[in-house]
Amino acid sequence: MPVNRLLPTDEGRDLIELTREICTKELRPRVDDAERAAATNEAFPTEVFRTLGRAGLLSLPHPEEHGGGAQPYEVYLQVVEEIASAWMSVAVGVSVHSLTAYPVTTFGTPEQQAALLPGMLSGDQLGAYALSEPLAGSDVGSMTTRATRTDDGDGTAYAIKGRKAWISHAGHADYYTTFARTSDDGGRGLSCFVVPAGSDAMSFGAPEKKMGLHCDTVREVIYDGVPVDEANRIGDEGQGMAIALSALDAGRLGIAAGATGLAQSALDEAAAYAKERQQFGRPIAANQGLAFMLADMEAAVSGARAAYLYAARLKDAGRPFSKEAAVAKLLATDAAMKVTTDAIQVLGGAGYTADFPVERYFREAKVTQIFEGTNQIQRLVISRHVLR
Repeated sequence: MPVNRLLPTDEGRDLIELTREICTKELRPRVDDAERAAATNEAFPTEVFRTLGRAGLLSLPHPEEHGGGAQPYEVYLQVVEEIASAWMSVAVGVSVHSLTAYPVTTFGTPEQQAALLPGMLSGDQLGAYALSEPLAGSDVGSMTTRATRTDDGDGTAYAIKGRKAWISHAGHADYYTTFARTSDDGGRGLSCFVVPAGSDAMSFGAPEKKMGLHCDTVREVIYDGVPVDEANRIGDEGQGMAIALSALDAGRLGIAAGATGLAQSALDEAAAYAKERQQFGRPIAANQGLAFMLADMEAAVSGARAAYLYAARLKDAGRPFSKEAAVAKLLATDAAMKVTTDAIQVLGGAGYTADFPVERYFREAKVTQIFEGTNQIQRLVISRHVLR
C-alpha cells in the first residue's frame, strides 16, 4: 500500500510519483531474479543506476548550480525510502553514492566543485566511499592507509598505499572517495581524496559472500601507490576525520530511510497474506493476536519514518542533527529487523521459503544494524549527547 506522505512542495510530490513509477516499471520486476543471480555471479545493476541518474534521482540533495536537484533532505530521504521498498540493494547504492559526493559539495573549493560534481551528479559516474579498513571499522582514527607526498613535478602530489574493506561498488565505481593518513597524529592525521578509477596501482579483493544485498557488491580495495593529484584532495590535510564524521551523519539518515522502506515492504507483504490466508474458515487476520502483531509492526515503521524525517528537517533548517541522525538510524534499523522477523512469523512456513520475499527482507535487514556505524556506536553517540 502506498505510504501517505506529507511533502513540503509540489515538486517533492512529483518526485515521489516519478520514483514510484520507476520502482513499478524498472525495479520490482527485476529485483528477485537479479538478487538470486548476484548471489553466485556478482551481477551488478549498473543500468539501474544509470536509469536513476537520468531521472535526476542520484543528485537530489546537492546544489543545482552543479547539476544537483537542490532538494531538501526531507524529500531526498523519502525518495530513498521508496526505492528501498522495491530494491534495498539499489537504495543502499543511492545512499552510498550521495555520500561520496558529500565531501565535494560541503568541503570542496569552487574549482573542485566545478570539476568534479557534474560527473558525480549526472548519473554518468557512480562512486564508492572508502573509509573502513580490515582493522579500522568503528575506530576510524586507527586507519593505516597512507597518502605519501611525492611532489615529482608531473602534477601528482600523493601516492596512496593501503587496504580498504567492506566497500560498496568496489570494482564497479568510477571514483573512490578515499580517506587516508597524511600524518601520524591519530584522528587529526587523516585527509580526504577523490581517487579516479582505472589506475594500474588499484586492485580489488574477491567479492564478499554475504547473506543478503547480493546486488550491492562489497569487497576490499587495494591501493599500491595509487597516484592522486593535489586538486583531488578535498579540504586541508588533517581535515579528513571532520569530513568523514560530517558525511556519516548524512549517510546514517540514508540508511534509516532505506531500512524504513524495507520494513514497510515486509509489513505490506504480511498484511496482504494475512487477509488472504484462510484457517478455520476465516482469514488469519481475523485473529486478534495476529492483528495486534501487525499493529505493532505498523507502529514501528511509522515511528522509524517520523524519526528520520525529524532529523532531516533539522538538517534542512541548518540546525545540529548528529544526535537525531543516530537516533533515527538506531530506531529504523532495529525496527527493520523486528518487522521483517515478524513478517516471517505471520507467513509461517511460507515465510521461511524463497517463494515469498519476506525471507529476503529479513536477510537484508540485518546488515542495516551494522553499516554506517553499528547500532552500539549509535548508542554511544546518543549517550554522549544526552550526558554532555
